[in-house]
Amino acid sequence: MATIINADTSDGLKLTSDTSGQIDFQSAGSTKATIDTSGNLKFDSGFGSVGTAYGVRAWVSFNGTGTVAILNSGNVSSITDNAVGKYTVNFTTAMPDDDYSVSGTAQDTTSGSGTSAPSVTMKDDTSSITTSALIIDVVTGNGAAFMDSTFVSVQIIR
Repeated sequence: MATIINADTSDGLKLTSDTSGQIDFQSAGSTKATIDTSGNLKFDSGFGSVGTAYGVRAWVSFNGTGTVAILNSGNVSSITDNAVGKYTVNFTTAMPDDDYSVSGTAQDTTSGSGTSAPSVTMKDDTSSITTSALIIDVVTGNGAAFMDSTFVSVQIIR
């Protein structure tokens, strides 16, 4: 059982509760979202079942050329320009551990470079990921060289 908040189609909002610590949000008696006793948010996004949501813990888009400038971000306090194509993403609030997933994209700013789209990568060692920061590299599409980009986007999921 759980505490249930139900938007009933005939009688309006109904509230039933117990001491389980779980909260279910329902529409017409069908569970659409749950907050379980561990604090996990679970919801049904039209796939037919309620599943745990894994949120983006931090994200940033920035101009990596010249003086590096954050264009927009969430939970990112700053970007450090370490060298051509090498950046540190500093978190406002630390991650709970360093077991997060990283995804990123970059724009090719060289005209007629003859290479495919650049890649956002991480160093080959564990020092590139910590709870307070992440070191990323932007490399040419063929991986032959580091490059600065006018648009870099990085998402951290945990």
